[in-house]
Amino acid sequence: MDIVITGQQAWDVEIGSNCKNIALEFSKNNRVLYVNSPLDSISLWRRKNDPKVTKRRDVINKKQNGLEKIQENLWVFYPDKLIESINWIPSDFIFDILNKWNNRTFAKSIQTALSQLDFQDFIHFNDNDIFRSFYLKDFLMPKLSIYYSRDYMLAVDYWKRHGKIFEPILISKSDVCVANSTYLADYCKKYNAQSYYVGQGCDLDIFLEGINSRVPKDMVSVKGPRIGYVGALQSLRLDLDLLHHIAVTRPDWTIVLVGPEDKEFLKSDLHKLSNVIFTGSRNLEELPAYINSFDVCINPQLLNEVTIGNYPRKIDEYLAVGKPTVATKTDAMNVFSEHVYLGKTKEEYIALIELALKENSDKKTQERRDFASSHTWENSVNEINKAIYTFL
Repeated sequence: MDIVITGQQAWDVEIGSNCKNIALEFSKNNRVLYVNSPLDSISLWRRKNDPKVTKRRDVINKKQNGLEKIQENLWVFYPDKLIESINWIPSDFIFDILNKWNNRTFAKSIQTALSQLDFQDFIHFNDNDIFRSFYLKDFLMPKLSIYYSRDYMLAVDYWKRHGKIFEPILISKSDVCVANSTYLADYCKKYNAQSYYVGQGCDLDIFLEGINSRVPKDMVSVKGPRIGYVGALQSLRLDLDLLHHIAVTRPDWTIVLVGPEDKEFLKSDLHKLSNVIFTGSRNLEELPAYINSFDVCINPQLLNEVTIGNYPRKIDEYLAVGKPTVATKTDAMNVFSEHVYLGKTKEEYIALIELALKENSDKKTQERRDFASSHTWENSVNEINKAIYTFL
Protein backbone atom coordinates (compact mmCIF):
# COMPACT_ATOMS: atom_id res chain seq x y z
CA MET A 1 0.00 0.00 0.00
CA ASP A 2 0.93 3.66 -0.34
CA ILE A 3 0.43 5.54 2.93
CA VAL A 4 0.42 9.31 3.51
CA ILE A 5 0.94 10.41 7.13
CA THR A 6 0.09 13.83 8.53
CA GLY A 7 0.16 14.76 12.19
CA GLN A 8 1.38 16.97 14.97
CA GLN A 9 5.04 16.07 15.26
CA ALA A 10 7.53 16.82 12.53
CA TRP A 11 10.10 14.27 11.47
CA ASP A 12 12.94 16.53 12.65
CA VAL A 13 11.58 16.88 16.21
CA GLU A 14 14.17 15.84 18.80
CA ILE A 15 11.88 13.90 21.13
CA GLY A 16 10.45 10.49 20.41
CA SER A 17 7.21 10.20 18.50
CA ASN A 18 4.62 7.45 18.21
CA CYS A 19 3.96 8.48 14.65
CA LYS A 20 7.60 8.27 13.56
CA ASN A 21 7.80 4.74 14.97
CA ILE A 22 4.59 3.81 13.18
CA ALA A 23 5.91 5.28 9.92
CA LEU A 24 9.11 3.24 10.20
CA GLU A 25 7.09 0.07 10.86
CA PHE A 26 4.69 0.81 7.98
CA SER A 27 7.63 1.31 5.61
CA LYS A 28 8.81 -2.28 6.07
CA ASN A 29 6.01 -3.41 3.75
CA ASN A 30 4.56 -0.20 2.23
CA ARG A 31 5.61 3.04 0.60
CA VAL A 32 5.22 5.85 3.13
CA LEU A 33 5.17 9.63 2.75
CA TYR A 34 5.57 11.37 6.11
CA VAL A 35 4.31 14.94 5.77
CA ASN A 36 5.51 17.53 8.25
CA SER A 37 2.96 20.14 9.27
CA PRO A 38 3.17 23.33 7.18
CA LEU A 39 4.92 26.41 8.52
CA ASP A 40 2.45 28.97 9.91
CA SER A 41 2.78 32.73 9.87
CA ILE A 42 3.25 33.21 13.63
CA SER A 43 6.00 30.57 13.82
CA LEU A 44 7.71 32.22 10.87
CA TRP A 45 7.68 35.55 12.69
CA ARG A 46 8.47 34.37 16.23
CA ARG A 47 11.10 31.75 15.40
CA LYS A 48 12.63 33.16 12.25
CA ASN A 49 16.19 32.30 13.41
CA ASP A 50 15.35 28.70 14.33
CA PRO A 51 17.20 26.37 11.89
CA LYS A 52 14.02 24.30 11.47
CA VAL A 53 12.04 27.39 10.45
CA THR A 54 14.87 28.53 8.16
CA LYS A 55 14.77 25.18 6.36
CA ARG A 56 11.01 25.38 5.88
CA ARG A 57 11.26 28.96 4.64
CA ASP A 58 13.92 27.90 2.12
CA VAL A 59 11.61 25.13 0.86
CA ILE A 60 8.77 27.67 0.46
CA ASN A 61 11.14 30.02 -1.39
CA LYS A 62 12.23 27.14 -3.68
CA LYS A 63 15.80 27.21 -2.38
CA GLN A 64 15.56 23.61 -1.16
CA ASN A 65 13.71 20.52 -2.28
CA GLY A 66 11.08 19.68 0.31
CA LEU A 67 11.01 15.95 -0.49
CA GLU A 68 13.68 13.84 1.20
CA LYS A 69 14.21 10.09 1.06
CA ILE A 70 14.95 8.75 4.55
CA GLN A 71 15.35 5.08 3.67
CA GLU A 72 13.86 2.48 1.37
CA ASN A 73 10.08 3.08 1.07
CA LEU A 74 10.09 6.15 3.35
CA TRP A 75 10.08 9.82 2.35
CA VAL A 76 9.64 12.98 4.42
CA PHE A 77 8.02 16.04 2.90
CA TYR A 78 8.44 19.65 4.03
CA PRO A 79 5.43 21.56 2.62
CA ASP A 80 6.22 24.42 0.25
CA LYS A 81 3.24 26.52 1.33
CA LEU A 82 2.70 28.87 4.28
CA ILE A 83 -0.55 28.70 6.25
CA GLU A 84 -2.13 31.32 8.51
CA SER A 85 -2.25 31.14 12.32
CA ILE A 86 -5.94 31.15 13.17
CA ASN A 87 -6.54 29.34 16.45
CA TRP A 88 -6.88 32.65 18.33
CA ILE A 89 -10.13 33.43 16.44
CA PRO A 90 -13.03 33.07 18.92
CA SER A 91 -15.76 32.28 16.37
CA ASP A 92 -16.01 28.60 15.38
CA PHE A 93 -17.76 29.64 12.17
CA ILE A 94 -15.01 32.01 11.04
CA PHE A 95 -12.32 29.61 12.22
CA ASP A 96 -13.86 26.86 10.08
CA ILE A 97 -13.84 29.03 6.95
CA LEU A 98 -10.18 29.97 7.40
CA ASN A 99 -9.19 26.46 8.44
CA LYS A 100 -10.68 25.10 5.23
CA TRP A 101 -8.55 27.59 3.30
CA ASN A 102 -5.46 26.43 5.24
CA ASN A 103 -6.33 22.79 4.53
CA ARG A 104 -6.75 23.49 0.83
CA THR A 105 -3.33 25.17 0.77
CA PHE A 106 -1.79 22.26 2.67
CA ALA A 107 -3.42 19.70 0.36
CA LYS A 108 -2.10 21.44 -2.78
CA SER A 109 1.40 21.21 -1.37
CA ILE A 110 0.99 17.52 -0.53
CA GLN A 111 -0.27 16.87 -4.07
CA THR A 112 3.10 17.95 -5.50
CA ALA A 113 4.85 15.26 -3.46
CA LEU A 114 2.21 12.66 -4.37
CA SER A 115 2.81 13.40 -8.04
CA GLN A 116 6.58 13.08 -7.71
CA LEU A 117 6.24 9.71 -5.98
CA ASP A 118 3.29 8.55 -8.12
CA PHE A 119 1.13 7.85 -5.06
CA GLN A 120 -2.44 7.27 -6.28
CA ASP A 121 -4.72 4.87 -4.39
CA PHE A 122 -3.26 5.75 -1.01
CA ILE A 123 -4.29 5.58 2.62
CA HIS A 124 -4.25 8.75 4.74
CA PHE A 125 -3.13 8.26 8.34
CA ASN A 126 -3.85 11.29 10.54
CA ASP A 127 -1.90 11.41 13.79
CA ASN A 128 -4.24 13.34 16.12
CA ASP A 129 -4.09 16.48 13.93
CA ILE A 130 -7.54 17.96 14.48
CA PHE A 131 -7.24 21.22 12.55
CA ARG A 132 -4.60 21.12 9.79
CA SER A 133 -5.80 17.71 8.57
CA PHE A 134 -9.53 18.27 9.12
CA TYR A 135 -10.42 18.64 5.40
CA LEU A 136 -7.66 16.50 3.87
CA LYS A 137 -10.06 13.63 3.23
CA ASP A 138 -12.12 16.02 1.09
CA PHE A 139 -9.18 17.52 -0.79
CA LEU A 140 -6.82 14.54 -1.17
CA MET A 141 -9.57 11.91 -1.61
CA PRO A 142 -7.66 8.89 -0.21
CA LYS A 143 -9.14 5.43 -0.59
CA LEU A 144 -9.13 5.19 3.20
CA SER A 145 -8.80 7.80 5.95
CA ILE A 146 -7.58 6.79 9.43
CA TYR A 147 -7.68 8.96 12.55
CA TYR A 148 -5.14 7.97 15.21
CA SER A 149 -5.99 9.08 18.75
CA ARG A 150 -3.00 8.83 21.13
CA ASP A 151 -3.77 11.69 23.56
CA TYR A 152 -6.94 13.28 24.87
CA MET A 153 -6.30 16.57 23.08
CA LEU A 154 -9.31 18.40 24.48
CA ALA A 155 -7.67 18.49 27.92
CA VAL A 156 -5.26 21.10 26.51
CA ASP A 157 -6.58 24.67 26.18
CA TYR A 158 -5.14 25.18 22.68
CA TRP A 159 -6.99 22.19 21.25
CA LYS A 160 -10.07 22.61 23.44
CA ARG A 161 -10.88 26.06 22.00
CA HIS A 162 -12.17 24.72 18.66
CA GLY A 163 -11.49 21.01 19.12
CA LYS A 164 -14.64 20.46 21.19
CA ILE A 165 -16.59 21.11 17.99
CA PHE A 166 -14.27 19.74 15.33
CA GLU A 167 -12.63 16.61 16.76
CA PRO A 168 -15.94 14.68 17.08
CA ILE A 169 -16.77 15.66 13.50
CA LEU A 170 -13.33 14.56 12.28
CA ILE A 171 -13.65 11.23 14.09
CA SER A 172 -17.11 10.62 12.64
CA LYS A 173 -16.11 11.37 9.05
CA SER A 174 -12.92 9.29 9.14
CA ASP A 175 -13.32 5.80 7.71
CA VAL A 176 -11.50 4.13 10.61
CA CYS A 177 -10.28 5.34 14.01
CA VAL A 178 -7.52 3.67 16.00
CA ALA A 179 -6.32 4.51 19.51
CA ASN A 180 -3.42 3.57 21.75
CA SER A 181 -5.54 3.28 24.90
CA THR A 182 -8.87 1.63 25.62
CA TYR A 183 -10.17 4.92 27.04
CA LEU A 184 -9.46 6.77 23.78
CA ALA A 185 -10.87 3.89 21.70
CA ASP A 186 -14.12 4.12 23.68
CA TYR A 187 -14.10 7.90 23.24
CA CYS A 188 -13.77 7.53 19.45
CA LYS A 189 -16.52 4.88 19.41
CA LYS A 190 -19.00 7.52 20.58
CA TYR A 191 -18.68 9.11 17.15
CA ASN A 192 -17.49 6.28 14.89
CA ALA A 193 -18.38 2.59 15.27
CA GLN A 194 -15.23 1.65 13.31
CA SER A 195 -12.94 2.50 16.23
CA TYR A 196 -10.32 0.09 17.54
CA TYR A 197 -7.79 -0.23 20.34
CA VAL A 198 -4.39 -0.98 18.77
CA GLY A 199 -2.11 -0.86 21.79
CA GLN A 200 1.16 0.98 22.13
CA GLY A 201 4.60 0.17 20.86
CA CYS A 202 7.61 0.83 23.08
CA ASP A 203 11.36 0.73 22.56
CA LEU A 204 12.20 -1.41 25.55
CA ASP A 205 15.54 -3.00 24.71
CA ILE A 206 17.59 -1.04 27.24
CA PHE A 207 14.96 -1.67 29.93
CA LEU A 208 14.82 -5.40 29.22
CA GLU A 209 18.60 -5.43 29.68
CA GLY A 210 18.24 -3.33 32.85
CA ILE A 211 17.65 -6.35 35.06
CA ASN A 212 21.42 -6.85 34.98
CA SER A 213 22.22 -3.20 35.78
CA ARG A 214 24.38 -2.26 38.72
CA VAL A 215 22.88 -0.11 41.46
CA PRO A 216 23.65 3.57 40.72
CA LYS A 217 26.29 5.08 43.00
CA ASP A 218 23.84 7.49 44.62
CA MET A 219 21.52 4.59 45.49
CA VAL A 220 24.07 2.28 47.11
CA SER A 221 23.71 3.81 50.57
CA VAL A 222 19.95 4.41 50.33
CA LYS A 223 18.14 2.04 52.67
CA GLY A 224 15.25 -0.06 51.48
CA PRO A 225 12.61 -0.79 50.77
CA ARG A 226 13.05 1.72 47.94
CA ILE A 227 9.78 2.90 46.39
CA GLY A 228 10.60 4.63 43.12
CA TYR A 229 9.22 6.76 40.32
CA VAL A 230 11.00 7.62 37.06
CA GLY A 231 9.78 10.42 34.81
CA ALA A 232 8.94 14.11 34.70
CA LEU A 233 7.70 15.34 38.09
CA GLN A 234 4.69 17.43 37.04
CA SER A 235 2.00 18.52 39.48
CA LEU A 236 -0.55 18.45 36.66
CA ARG A 237 -0.06 14.70 36.34
CA LEU A 238 1.21 13.40 39.70
CA ASP A 239 -0.49 13.41 43.10
CA LEU A 240 1.73 15.37 45.51
CA ASP A 241 -0.56 14.65 48.46
CA LEU A 242 -0.42 10.92 47.77
CA LEU A 243 3.38 10.93 47.67
CA HIS A 244 3.48 12.90 50.93
CA HIS A 245 1.05 10.46 52.56
CA ILE A 246 3.13 7.43 51.56
CA ALA A 247 6.32 9.00 52.88
CA VAL A 248 4.81 10.14 56.20
CA THR A 249 2.81 6.96 56.83
CA ARG A 250 5.76 4.66 56.14
CA PRO A 251 8.95 6.42 57.29
CA ASP A 252 10.72 3.05 57.02
CA TRP A 253 10.34 3.23 53.23
CA THR A 254 12.53 5.48 51.07
CA ILE A 255 10.72 7.30 48.25
CA VAL A 256 13.05 7.91 45.30
CA LEU A 257 11.91 10.35 42.59
CA VAL A 258 14.00 10.40 39.41
CA GLY A 259 13.32 13.22 36.97
CA PRO A 260 13.06 16.99 36.45
CA GLU A 261 10.71 18.89 38.78
CA ASP A 262 8.16 21.58 37.95
CA LYS A 263 7.66 24.60 40.23
CA GLU A 264 5.07 22.90 42.43
CA PHE A 265 7.35 19.95 43.11
CA LEU A 266 10.33 22.21 43.77
CA LYS A 267 8.49 24.08 46.52
CA SER A 268 6.62 21.07 47.95
CA ASP A 269 7.00 19.77 51.52
CA LEU A 270 8.39 16.54 50.10
CA HIS A 271 11.80 18.20 50.17
CA LYS A 272 11.51 18.47 53.97
CA LEU A 273 11.10 14.72 54.47
CA SER A 274 14.24 12.72 55.21
CA ASN A 275 12.94 9.58 53.49
CA VAL A 276 12.22 11.29 50.15
CA ILE A 277 15.11 11.55 47.69
CA PHE A 278 15.12 13.66 44.52
CA THR A 279 17.87 12.64 42.09
CA GLY A 280 17.14 15.27 39.44
CA SER A 281 17.21 14.50 35.72
CA ARG A 282 19.02 11.44 34.48
CA ASN A 283 19.92 10.33 30.96
CA LEU A 284 17.76 7.68 29.32
CA GLU A 285 20.51 5.08 29.44
CA GLU A 286 20.76 5.53 33.24
CA LEU A 287 17.07 4.93 33.95
CA PRO A 288 17.04 1.09 33.80
CA ALA A 289 19.64 0.97 36.57
CA TYR A 290 17.53 3.21 38.80
CA ILE A 291 14.42 1.13 38.13
CA ASN A 292 16.39 -2.03 38.88
CA SER A 293 17.46 -0.56 42.23
CA PHE A 294 13.84 -0.07 43.35
CA ASP A 295 11.92 -2.66 45.33
CA VAL A 296 8.58 -1.34 44.04
CA CYS A 297 7.87 1.14 41.24
CA ILE A 298 4.93 3.53 41.41
CA ASN A 299 2.95 5.75 39.06
CA PRO A 300 0.94 8.03 41.41
CA GLN A 301 -1.16 9.73 38.75
CA LEU A 302 -3.81 12.29 39.44
CA LEU A 303 -7.16 11.47 37.89
CA ASN A 304 -7.96 14.29 35.49
CA GLU A 305 -8.63 14.93 31.80
CA VAL A 306 -4.92 15.06 31.00
CA THR A 307 -4.08 11.66 32.50
CA ILE A 308 -7.20 9.51 32.36
CA GLY A 309 -6.87 8.36 28.76
CA ASN A 310 -3.12 8.34 28.21
CA TYR A 311 -1.21 5.13 27.66
CA PRO A 312 1.35 5.00 30.52
CA ARG A 313 4.54 4.03 28.68
CA LYS A 314 6.57 4.16 31.89
CA ILE A 315 4.60 1.14 33.17
CA ASP A 316 6.03 -0.92 30.32
CA GLU A 317 9.51 0.31 31.27
CA TYR A 318 9.00 -0.76 34.89
CA LEU A 319 7.66 -4.16 33.86
CA ALA A 320 10.43 -4.71 31.30
CA VAL A 321 12.93 -4.57 34.18
CA GLY A 322 10.61 -6.99 36.01
CA LYS A 323 9.67 -4.72 38.90
CA PRO A 324 6.45 -4.99 40.95
CA THR A 325 4.45 -1.88 40.18
CA VAL A 326 1.64 0.02 41.89
CA ALA A 327 -0.30 2.55 39.83
CA THR A 328 -3.44 4.64 39.87
CA LYS A 329 -6.45 2.78 38.48
CA THR A 330 -7.71 4.32 35.24
CA ASP A 331 -9.52 2.96 32.19
CA ALA A 332 -6.24 3.01 30.25
CA MET A 333 -4.59 0.88 32.98
CA ASN A 334 -7.09 -1.96 32.63
CA VAL A 335 -4.87 -3.72 30.08
CA PHE A 336 -2.18 -3.97 32.80
CA SER A 337 -4.48 -5.29 35.52
CA GLU A 338 -2.97 -8.81 35.62
CA HIS A 339 0.56 -7.50 36.12
CA VAL A 340 0.18 -4.20 38.02
CA TYR A 341 -1.40 -3.46 41.41
CA LEU A 342 -4.07 -0.81 40.78
CA GLY A 343 -5.55 1.49 43.42
CA LYS A 344 -7.24 4.84 43.82
CA THR A 345 -7.01 5.92 47.46
CA LYS A 346 -4.04 6.73 49.69
CA GLU A 347 -4.87 3.76 51.89
CA GLU A 348 -5.02 1.42 48.90
CA TYR A 349 -1.59 2.59 47.76
CA ILE A 350 -0.03 1.74 51.13
CA ALA A 351 -1.69 -1.68 51.22
CA LEU A 352 -0.77 -2.47 47.61
CA ILE A 353 2.88 -1.49 48.03
CA GLU A 354 3.03 -3.80 51.07
CA LEU A 355 1.42 -6.58 49.01
CA ALA A 356 3.80 -5.98 46.09
CA LEU A 357 6.80 -6.29 48.44
CA LYS A 358 5.41 -9.48 49.97
CA GLU A 359 4.36 -11.27 46.77
CA ASN A 360 7.37 -10.58 44.57
CA SER A 361 9.00 -13.66 43.08
CA ASP A 362 11.19 -14.77 40.17
CA LYS A 363 8.09 -16.16 38.45
CA LYS A 364 6.23 -12.85 38.68
CA THR A 365 9.33 -10.98 37.52
CA GLN A 366 9.52 -13.07 34.35
CA GLU A 367 5.78 -12.75 33.71
CA ARG A 368 6.07 -8.96 33.88
CA ARG A 369 9.00 -8.95 31.46
CA ASP A 370 7.19 -11.24 29.01
CA PHE A 371 4.11 -9.02 29.10
CA ALA A 372 6.09 -5.82 28.47
CA SER A 373 7.97 -7.51 25.63
CA SER A 374 4.69 -7.99 23.76
CA HIS A 375 4.23 -4.22 23.44
CA THR A 376 6.20 -3.72 20.25
CA TRP A 377 5.63 -1.36 17.35
CA GLU A 378 5.31 -4.39 15.10
CA ASN A 379 2.38 -5.70 17.15
CA SER A 380 0.73 -2.26 17.35
CA VAL A 381 0.98 -1.73 13.59
CA ASN A 382 -0.35 -5.25 13.01
CA GLU A 383 -3.45 -4.19 14.96
CA ILE A 384 -3.71 -1.05 12.81
CA ASN A 385 -3.50 -3.26 9.73
CA LYS A 386 -6.35 -5.42 11.04
CA ALA A 387 -8.46 -2.28 11.41
CA ILE A 388 -7.56 -1.27 7.85
CA TYR A 389 -8.59 -4.63 6.43
CA THR A 390 -11.97 -4.52 8.15
CA PHE A 391 -12.74 -1.57 5.88
CA LEU A 392 -11.01 -2.50 2.62
